[in-house]
Amino acid sequence: MVKKEICKYWQKGCCNRHLCPFLHGDGDGGEGRNVNVNPKPKPNVWVRDKEEKKETQSMCMVWRRNEEKEMERCPCPCKYFLVGKCKYGDRCRYLHAWSWSTDFSLLAPLHGHHKAITAILLPSASDELISSSEDGTLKFWNCHTGECISTRNFDSEIGCIMSDGPWLFVGLRNSIKVYNFENNTQFTLLGPAGLVYALAAHHDMLFAGTQFLLSCSLDKTVKVWAKKDNDALEVIYTHTEEHGVLALQGTIDATGQSVLCCSVNDHTVRLYNLPSFERRGRIFAKKEVRALQTGPSALFFTGDGTGDLKVWKWSTDKGCNMQC
Repeated sequence: MVKKEICKYWQKGCCNRHLCPFLHGDGDGGEGRNVNVNPKPKPNVWVRDKEEKKETQSMCMVWRRNEEKEMERCPCPCKYFLVGKCKYGDRCRYLHAWSWSTDFSLLAPLHGHHKAITAILLPSASDELISSSEDGTLKFWNCHTGECISTRNFDSEIGCIMSDGPWLFVGLRNSIKVYNFENNTQFTLLGPAGLVYALAAHHDMLFAGTQFLLSCSLDKTVKVWAKKDNDALEVIYTHTEEHGVLALQGTIDATGQSVLCCSVNDHTVRLYNLPSFERRGRIFAKKEVRALQTGPSALFFTGDGTGDLKVWKWSTDKGCNMQC
């Protein structure tokens, strides 16, 4: 039976229930069925003018943070929607969204890579985002338009990238490609045996690693370590997930709260407040997310095994942030 009250989420253009028990309309004609009220789509950018910050968001589902029971019960995403093959559309009983949270939203998907993304880099004092992939491409994205402005192709898959001042280092198989953007020079360093997975610079030295050690584990745990009086490290807290943990990235939301992004091998990223590990939301992907990065102005980035690169933004509004 349809209730006589008008659905407040329908009025905002956000209701995605099937069937909604409230009215979708000003009279008796709505019958609680989903009426698509599509606000203007957001442009594919992540750097906006102040006047654009209050633009209408795209159609989404809403759970408010003060509804604790809803936040504890994450809906199951439609696996066919995630790969673009769901034939039920609005009639599907599973979640059609790329995230589940009222605190952040998808700002821009960046398409172009065809294999797993291995690194995401936002150099300081730069208006370009750099991403690398197992498809052997290095892409440069304009932060104001969201467009790929340049692509560099390599004969090898890319294991990692790192910047240090004007220098950009690209970890390849059995070599490291080096670029200097101030004087437009480039050269190749030989020596590593195998694919370079990690790079670090200290003073005038460059370190390359062909094996990578994560601070999280496939035993489904995230461990918090602290230094003891004798300078030894000990575990002071262990957080357990339902699946193995692949990658971690710390970020800060729009209010200054520290948040941990935790990539899990069920194709999701879980977000938690620190140090309490209070749930903040969940991001869904087509495949495992191996690349996480934080950026300025409450931005953060994810890259999955299919080559999907997405830009996310923390919100100060508790409105419609379920991104379809």
